[in-house]
Amino acid sequence: MRIVVAIGGNALLRRGERPDAAPQRRHVAAAAAGLAGLAREHQVVVVHGNGPQVGLLALESGADPTLSEPYPLADLVAESQGLIGLWLQQALLDEGIGSVVTLVSQTVVDPEDPAFQEPTKFIGQVYDEPTARSLADRYGWTVRPDGGGWRRVVASPAPRDIVELPVAERLLDAGVTVVLAGGGGVPVADRDHRRYQSIDAVVDKDHAAALAAEALGADLLLVLTDVEGVIRDFGGPAEKVLREVSVAELSAMRFPAGSMGPKVAAVCAFTRSTGRRSAIGSLDEINGVLAGTSGTQVRS
Repeated sequence: MRIVVAIGGNALLRRGERPDAAPQRRHVAAAAAGLAGLAREHQVVVVHGNGPQVGLLALESGADPTLSEPYPLADLVAESQGLIGLWLQQALLDEGIGSVVTLVSQTVVDPEDPAFQEPTKFIGQVYDEPTARSLADRYGWTVRPDGGGWRRVVASPAPRDIVELPVAERLLDAGVTVVLAGGGGVPVADRDHRRYQSIDAVVDKDHAAALAAEALGADLLLVLTDVEGVIRDFGGPAEKVLREVSVAELSAMRFPAGSMGPKVAAVCAFTRSTGRRSAIGSLDEINGVLAGTSGTQVRS
């Protein structure tokens, strides 16, 4: 099978953890054990998130007194692709997967996308409200509540194409495991027949993964995160993990735009378009999610 696996940036840096490299490497190593099992038997594309990581890079760049101006957010997305991609490559090599490569990827977006006027994508760390508002005033951020805290939000335009998809296709056919469109890919506008210009935003990695899965003819899309699956009535008295659900049933439900919403939209888009299975589940239960015994299984 050809499988596209989307791994959330929050699954690599858990809520409340210090944003040090060591805990992230540990989480990547744990993920690699499950990914390696898939890669030994199937063609695998890994699309990872970068919300916590790109937010940290942006904070560091904004606070650096030696810079005349902070690095553009699009450039920091590229930096996070290389960083997390390296961690994944090394961890997969440790698991015996000898052919794995990270493609620094560009994702084509529409510069007129309405998402630029309504930021929804959470990046960076969770702060208390006074700290978040202070940082917003200092750096010109937009901040919003996220769970029990506050975080920065940035524009998240819809992906239209991934420039490096043909290269990924050739690598997969050659038996290479591919890390593609990390952080959703560097957002770019196609200004004049494949002459690309970077745009400051963060593309949602789940939407990028769904696009890649459909374009590459994947048999399965797995969206792995830090929760057990799609939860109905989250935090309420009737809270329940959905085990198997149709696209129609899932599409009729409402989920937060900054967290579960994009994951649900992505799996629904893939399964609706292709008729093939998709799933949302915990990174810690990757084998069960693949087998259909864990997580939320989505069928047409």
